[in-house]
Amino acid sequence: MIENNETIDEFLARHTGDVEEAVRKAAAQEIMPRWRRLAAHEVDQKSGPHDLVTDADRNAELYLTEILAGLLPGSVVVGEEAVHANPASYGAIRGEAPVWIIDPVDGTRQFVRGEEGFCTLVALARHGVVHASWTYAPADDRLATAVRGRGAFQDGERLYAGPPEPGRELRVATSHPDYTTDEQKRDLLALRTPGVAPRPCGSAGLEYLAVARGESDATAFSWEAAWDHAAGLLLVEEAGGTHLTRTGEPFRITGGNELPFTAARDAATARRVVALLAGGA
Repeated sequence: MIENNETIDEFLARHTGDVEEAVRKAAAQEIMPRWRRLAAHEVDQKSGPHDLVTDADRNAELYLTEILAGLLPGSVVVGEEAVHANPASYGAIRGEAPVWIIDPVDGTRQFVRGEEGFCTLVALARHGVVHASWTYAPADDRLATAVRGRGAFQDGERLYAGPPEPGRELRVATSHPDYTTDEQKRDLLALRTPGVAPRPCGSAGLEYLAVARGESDATAFSWEAAWDHAAGLLLVEEAGGTHLTRTGEPFRITGGNELPFTAARDAATARRVVALLAGGA
Protein backbone atom coordinates (compact mmCIF):
# COMPACT_ATOMS: atom_id res chain seq x y z
CA MET A 1 0.00 0.00 0.00
CA ILE A 2 1.01 3.67 -0.33
CA GLU A 3 2.13 4.66 3.13
CA ASN A 4 1.90 8.19 4.57
CA ASN A 5 3.09 10.60 1.85
CA GLU A 6 4.60 7.91 -0.37
CA THR A 7 4.40 8.74 -4.07
CA ILE A 8 3.43 6.38 -6.86
CA ASP A 9 7.10 6.24 -7.86
CA GLU A 10 8.03 5.12 -4.35
CA PHE A 11 5.22 2.57 -4.40
CA LEU A 12 6.52 1.22 -7.70
CA ALA A 13 10.06 0.99 -6.36
CA ARG A 14 8.76 -1.46 -3.77
CA HIS A 15 6.04 -3.29 -5.68
CA THR A 16 6.79 -3.64 -9.39
CA GLY A 17 7.83 -7.23 -8.72
CA ASP A 18 4.53 -7.92 -6.98
CA VAL A 19 2.59 -6.65 -9.99
CA GLU A 20 4.71 -8.78 -12.31
CA GLU A 21 3.99 -11.83 -10.15
CA ALA A 22 0.25 -11.10 -10.25
CA VAL A 23 0.28 -10.79 -14.05
CA ARG A 24 2.17 -14.05 -14.45
CA LYS A 25 -0.11 -15.87 -12.00
CA ALA A 26 -3.27 -14.60 -13.71
CA ALA A 27 -1.99 -16.02 -16.98
CA ALA A 28 -0.84 -19.29 -15.42
CA GLN A 29 -4.07 -19.91 -13.52
CA GLU A 30 -6.79 -18.43 -15.72
CA ILE A 31 -5.52 -18.00 -19.28
CA MET A 32 -3.06 -20.68 -20.33
CA PRO A 33 -5.07 -23.66 -19.01
CA ARG A 34 -7.82 -22.58 -21.46
CA TRP A 35 -5.56 -21.84 -24.43
CA ARG A 36 -6.36 -24.29 -27.22
CA ARG A 37 -8.80 -26.00 -24.84
CA LEU A 38 -11.77 -23.61 -24.91
CA ALA A 39 -15.19 -25.19 -24.89
CA ALA A 40 -18.01 -23.57 -26.84
CA HIS A 41 -19.74 -22.38 -23.66
CA GLU A 42 -16.57 -20.52 -22.60
CA VAL A 43 -16.72 -18.11 -25.56
CA ASP A 44 -19.31 -15.34 -26.00
CA GLN A 45 -19.87 -12.39 -28.31
CA LYS A 46 -20.13 -8.83 -27.04
CA SER A 47 -20.92 -6.24 -29.71
CA GLY A 48 -20.64 -8.66 -32.63
CA PRO A 49 -18.93 -11.72 -34.10
CA HIS A 50 -15.48 -10.10 -34.06
CA ASP A 51 -15.81 -8.86 -30.47
CA LEU A 52 -15.30 -11.94 -28.34
CA VAL A 53 -14.95 -12.59 -24.63
CA THR A 54 -13.98 -15.83 -22.94
CA ASP A 55 -13.93 -17.23 -19.45
CA ALA A 56 -10.17 -16.59 -19.53
CA ASP A 57 -10.79 -12.84 -20.04
CA ARG A 58 -13.35 -12.64 -17.26
CA ASN A 59 -11.51 -14.74 -14.69
CA ALA A 60 -8.08 -13.21 -15.30
CA GLU A 61 -9.54 -9.72 -14.89
CA LEU A 62 -11.26 -10.69 -11.64
CA TYR A 63 -8.00 -12.15 -10.32
CA LEU A 64 -5.97 -9.07 -11.24
CA THR A 65 -8.60 -6.71 -9.89
CA GLU A 66 -8.50 -8.32 -6.47
CA ILE A 67 -4.70 -8.53 -6.25
CA LEU A 68 -3.86 -5.09 -7.65
CA ALA A 69 -6.51 -3.22 -5.66
CA GLY A 70 -5.17 -4.95 -2.56
CA LEU A 71 -1.60 -3.93 -3.33
CA LEU A 72 -2.60 -0.27 -3.58
CA PRO A 73 -5.46 0.59 -1.23
CA GLY A 74 -7.45 3.55 -2.49
CA SER A 75 -6.77 2.66 -6.10
CA VAL A 76 -9.49 1.76 -8.57
CA VAL A 77 -9.56 -0.66 -11.49
CA VAL A 78 -10.73 -0.02 -15.04
CA GLY A 79 -10.87 -3.37 -16.79
CA GLU A 80 -12.23 -4.10 -20.23
CA GLU A 81 -14.77 -6.67 -19.07
CA ALA A 82 -15.96 -4.68 -16.06
CA VAL A 83 -16.49 -1.63 -18.26
CA HIS A 84 -18.46 -3.74 -20.72
CA ALA A 85 -20.77 -4.68 -17.83
CA ASN A 86 -20.87 -1.12 -16.44
CA PRO A 87 -19.78 1.53 -18.97
CA ALA A 88 -19.93 4.30 -16.36
CA SER A 89 -16.96 2.74 -14.54
CA TYR A 90 -14.66 3.93 -17.36
CA GLY A 91 -14.88 7.44 -15.91
CA ALA A 92 -12.51 6.45 -13.10
CA ILE A 93 -9.63 7.08 -15.53
CA ARG A 94 -10.38 10.79 -15.14
CA GLY A 95 -10.73 10.66 -11.35
CA GLU A 96 -8.38 11.48 -8.50
CA ALA A 97 -7.49 7.93 -7.43
CA PRO A 98 -4.65 5.90 -8.90
CA VAL A 99 -6.14 3.60 -11.52
CA TRP A 100 -5.13 0.16 -12.72
CA ILE A 101 -6.02 -0.24 -16.40
CA ILE A 102 -6.39 -3.89 -17.37
CA ASP A 103 -6.88 -5.81 -20.59
CA PRO A 104 -6.81 -9.42 -19.38
CA VAL A 105 -6.49 -10.97 -22.86
CA ASP A 106 -5.55 -8.48 -25.55
CA GLY A 107 -6.04 -10.32 -28.82
CA THR A 108 -8.98 -12.45 -27.73
CA ARG A 109 -9.75 -13.47 -31.31
CA GLN A 110 -6.23 -14.87 -31.69
CA PHE A 111 -6.57 -16.57 -28.32
CA VAL A 112 -9.83 -18.22 -29.37
CA ARG A 113 -8.19 -19.42 -32.59
CA GLY A 114 -5.38 -21.02 -30.62
CA GLU A 115 -2.77 -18.62 -32.00
CA GLU A 116 0.09 -17.15 -29.99
CA GLY A 117 -0.59 -13.48 -30.68
CA PHE A 118 -2.26 -12.42 -27.44
CA CYS A 119 -1.08 -10.81 -24.22
CA THR A 120 -2.13 -9.42 -20.85
CA LEU A 121 -1.85 -5.66 -20.39
CA VAL A 122 -1.71 -3.77 -17.10
CA ALA A 123 -0.95 -0.08 -16.58
CA LEU A 124 -0.94 2.13 -13.49
CA ALA A 125 -2.02 5.72 -14.08
CA ARG A 126 -3.08 8.81 -12.18
CA HIS A 127 -4.49 12.11 -13.45
CA GLY A 128 -4.17 10.82 -17.00
CA VAL A 129 -0.46 10.03 -16.71
CA VAL A 130 0.67 6.43 -17.12
CA HIS A 131 3.37 5.68 -14.55
CA ALA A 132 4.08 2.00 -15.20
CA SER A 133 3.08 -0.81 -17.51
CA TRP A 134 3.32 -4.56 -17.89
CA THR A 135 2.89 -6.41 -21.21
CA TYR A 136 2.97 -10.18 -20.86
CA ALA A 137 2.79 -12.63 -23.76
CA PRO A 138 2.26 -15.92 -21.93
CA ALA A 139 2.38 -18.23 -24.98
CA ASP A 140 6.11 -17.60 -25.26
CA ASP A 141 6.68 -16.23 -21.75
CA ARG A 142 7.79 -12.71 -22.77
CA LEU A 143 7.36 -9.88 -20.28
CA ALA A 144 7.93 -6.23 -21.16
CA THR A 145 7.80 -3.55 -18.49
CA ALA A 146 8.17 0.21 -18.31
CA VAL A 147 8.29 2.73 -15.49
CA ARG A 148 8.11 6.39 -16.40
CA GLY A 149 11.60 7.88 -16.42
CA ARG A 150 13.28 4.52 -15.83
CA GLY A 151 13.21 2.95 -19.28
CA ALA A 152 11.54 0.00 -20.99
CA PHE A 153 12.70 -3.60 -20.69
CA GLN A 154 11.85 -7.03 -22.00
CA ASP A 155 13.00 -9.90 -19.83
CA GLY A 156 15.79 -7.74 -18.41
CA GLU A 157 16.94 -6.37 -21.79
CA ARG A 158 16.75 -2.58 -22.20
CA LEU A 159 14.59 -1.62 -25.18
CA TYR A 160 15.64 1.13 -27.60
CA ALA A 161 13.35 1.67 -30.57
CA GLY A 162 15.74 3.84 -32.57
CA PRO A 163 14.94 5.48 -35.93
CA PRO A 164 14.00 3.36 -38.96
CA GLU A 165 16.65 2.59 -41.55
CA PRO A 166 16.84 5.45 -44.09
CA GLY A 167 15.20 4.70 -47.40
CA ARG A 168 13.27 1.65 -46.23
CA GLU A 169 9.47 1.45 -46.36
CA LEU A 170 7.80 2.29 -43.06
CA ARG A 171 6.15 -0.75 -41.50
CA VAL A 172 2.90 0.49 -39.97
CA ALA A 173 0.33 -1.63 -38.12
CA THR A 174 -3.15 -0.15 -38.57
CA SER A 175 -6.59 -0.73 -37.08
CA HIS A 176 -7.95 -4.01 -38.40
CA PRO A 177 -10.69 -3.60 -41.08
CA ASP A 178 -13.02 -5.84 -39.06
CA TYR A 179 -13.09 -3.20 -36.31
CA THR A 180 -13.26 0.04 -38.32
CA THR A 181 -16.06 2.14 -39.75
CA ASP A 182 -16.13 3.21 -43.39
CA GLU A 183 -14.89 6.67 -42.37
CA GLN A 184 -11.98 5.17 -40.42
CA LYS A 185 -11.08 2.96 -43.36
CA ARG A 186 -10.95 6.07 -45.58
CA ASP A 187 -8.68 7.83 -43.07
CA LEU A 188 -6.27 4.91 -42.99
CA LEU A 189 -6.17 4.66 -46.79
CA ALA A 190 -3.90 7.73 -46.66
CA LEU A 191 -1.10 5.37 -45.57
CA ARG A 192 -1.29 3.46 -48.85
CA THR A 193 1.38 5.57 -50.45
CA PRO A 194 4.92 4.98 -51.73
CA GLY A 195 7.35 4.52 -48.86
CA VAL A 196 4.78 3.15 -46.41
CA ALA A 197 3.76 -0.50 -45.95
CA PRO A 198 0.58 -0.63 -43.83
CA ARG A 199 -0.91 -3.88 -42.58
CA PRO A 200 -3.82 -4.79 -40.27
CA CYS A 201 -2.82 -5.11 -36.64
CA GLY A 202 -3.16 -8.09 -34.37
CA SER A 203 -2.99 -7.62 -30.61
CA ALA A 204 -2.49 -3.89 -29.99
CA GLY A 205 -0.26 -4.61 -27.01
CA LEU A 206 2.08 -6.77 -29.08
CA GLU A 207 2.12 -4.17 -31.87
CA TYR A 208 3.31 -1.57 -29.37
CA LEU A 209 5.98 -3.99 -28.16
CA ALA A 210 7.15 -4.48 -31.75
CA VAL A 211 7.54 -0.69 -32.10
CA ALA A 212 9.44 -0.47 -28.80
CA ARG A 213 11.76 -3.24 -30.02
CA GLY A 214 12.31 -1.55 -33.39
CA GLU A 215 10.74 -4.48 -35.24
CA SER A 216 7.87 -2.30 -36.50
CA ASP A 217 8.04 1.41 -37.23
CA ALA A 218 4.66 2.76 -36.17
CA THR A 219 1.01 2.12 -35.45
CA ALA A 220 -2.04 3.95 -36.77
CA PHE A 221 -5.05 3.26 -34.58
CA SER A 222 -8.56 4.69 -34.72
CA TRP A 223 -10.03 3.84 -31.30
CA GLU A 224 -9.43 5.17 -27.78
CA ALA A 225 -10.06 2.33 -25.29
CA ALA A 226 -7.39 2.92 -22.67
CA TRP A 227 -6.87 -0.77 -21.85
CA ASP A 228 -5.59 -1.33 -25.39
CA HIS A 229 -3.20 1.62 -25.41
CA ALA A 230 -2.03 2.73 -21.96
CA ALA A 231 0.57 0.01 -21.36
CA GLY A 232 1.97 0.09 -24.88
CA LEU A 233 2.20 3.86 -25.18
CA LEU A 234 4.41 4.07 -22.09
CA LEU A 235 6.50 1.16 -23.38
CA VAL A 236 7.12 3.02 -26.65
CA GLU A 237 7.87 6.30 -24.87
CA GLU A 238 10.39 4.72 -22.52
CA ALA A 239 12.05 2.97 -25.48
CA GLY A 240 12.65 6.40 -27.04
CA GLY A 241 9.58 6.62 -29.25
CA THR A 242 6.64 8.98 -29.20
CA HIS A 243 2.93 9.20 -29.96
CA LEU A 244 0.83 11.84 -31.70
CA THR A 245 -2.79 12.31 -32.70
CA ARG A 246 -3.82 13.57 -36.10
CA THR A 247 -3.60 17.16 -34.81
CA GLY A 248 -0.01 16.64 -33.65
CA GLU A 249 -0.77 16.40 -29.93
CA PRO A 250 0.15 13.46 -27.67
CA PHE A 251 -2.55 10.84 -27.21
CA ARG A 252 -4.50 11.23 -23.95
CA ILE A 253 -5.73 8.09 -22.20
CA THR A 254 -8.54 10.20 -20.72
CA GLY A 255 -10.06 10.57 -24.19
CA GLY A 256 -11.09 13.38 -26.50
CA ASN A 257 -8.35 12.65 -29.04
CA GLU A 258 -8.42 13.52 -32.72
CA LEU A 259 -8.19 10.15 -34.43
CA PRO A 260 -6.47 8.23 -35.92
CA PHE A 261 -3.27 8.51 -33.89
CA THR A 262 0.18 6.98 -34.11
CA ALA A 263 2.87 5.59 -31.84
CA ALA A 264 6.24 5.50 -33.56
CA ARG A 265 9.89 4.62 -33.06
CA ASP A 266 10.95 8.27 -33.23
CA ALA A 267 9.49 11.76 -33.56
CA ALA A 268 10.25 12.09 -37.27
CA THR A 269 8.35 8.91 -38.07
CA ALA A 270 5.41 9.98 -35.91
CA ARG A 271 5.22 13.35 -37.71
CA ARG A 272 5.36 11.64 -41.09
CA VAL A 273 2.52 9.28 -40.23
CA VAL A 274 0.24 11.97 -38.78
CA ALA A 275 0.94 14.23 -41.76
CA LEU A 276 -0.35 11.50 -44.02
CA LEU A 277 -3.35 10.84 -41.80
CA ALA A 278 -4.14 14.57 -41.77
CA GLY A 279 -3.94 14.73 -45.56
CA GLY A 280 -0.47 16.22 -45.80
CA ALA A 281 2.51 15.13 -47.82
